[in-house]
Amino acid sequence: MAIQWFPGHMHLTRKAIAERVADIDVVIELLDARLPGSSANPMLAELTGHKPGLKVLNKQDLADPDRTPAWLAYYNAQPATRAIGLDASQAAPARRLIDACRELAPQRAGLAKPMRVLICGIPNVGKSTLINTLVGSRKAKTGDEAGITKLEQRIVLADDFYLWDTPGVLWPRIIVAQSGYNLAASGAIGRNAFDEEIVALELLGYLKRHYAGLLEARFRLEAAAGLADDELLEAIGRQRGALLGKGRVNLQKAAEIVMNEFRSGTLGRITLETPEEFAQWLVAGQVLDAQRQAKKEARAGKRAPRREGAPPA
Repeated sequence: MAIQWFPGHMHLTRKAIAERVADIDVVIELLDARLPGSSANPMLAELTGHKPGLKVLNKQDLADPDRTPAWLAYYNAQPATRAIGLDASQAAPARRLIDACRELAPQRAGLAKPMRVLICGIPNVGKSTLINTLVGSRKAKTGDEAGITKLEQRIVLADDFYLWDTPGVLWPRIIVAQSGYNLAASGAIGRNAFDEEIVALELLGYLKRHYAGLLEARFRLEAAAGLADDELLEAIGRQRGALLGKGRVNLQKAAEIVMNEFRSGTLGRITLETPEEFAQWLVAGQVLDAQRQAKKEARAGKRAPRREGAPPA
């Protein structure tokens, strides 16, 4: 199942970013610390690649503390890039991004040369919560739903520090299949764009391989790693009383339970990918995408009308 979600307002956001970036000094991209590779927007990299970038691994308090350092090192190794971990609800750490931006663009300071920063991220990554923490008031709308912010906002964080907030934006085609599942599991994709049961099964498949102990503790199960994905989902449904008539498990309800427990962090501190895993998924996705494109071009070539007088193919 390929998961795709690119509502109309995201086209407008893409256009707004392309127009705004010429006047920007630093681009902040908020990433979900639980999926730092899947939540990095390749379209954003194309639009802003020539600008210094600050990668903020947000929601690090929900992520696996043993995996976050590897992701910070991965991004800090990239040119003209800094990476920090952050919990957007904490005021003191949030102020760190202002200092990080000044390090990336030290020539911008004072009223004559104010710092101009663009902050971007996927939907529901916590961007609005972070901005409200920075300014100490509810300047940005927040909510546990993808796509809350729909308009660009200009926010003054200091006399010489201007921040432009943009709506959460994905990219037109997700070529890494596992990224689609991880984004859906995190809440970055609208609910109408995927089957919750399928996403929950993919999530459980990863969790039982890497976080079986958390599953067993939270859902009071034994030997979770030895169960098939569908058996595990059914066991969770029974344990939580998600039942239909005649003792059948309500798999839809069980899927919602699994994803809500992951999103809220009550299941435990979890990161759904390592830099090495994501690199492998990306290569595989690029190969499949190239194959699909080649087939598409071949079909288009067969359908193209032959010019008058041209020899047959």
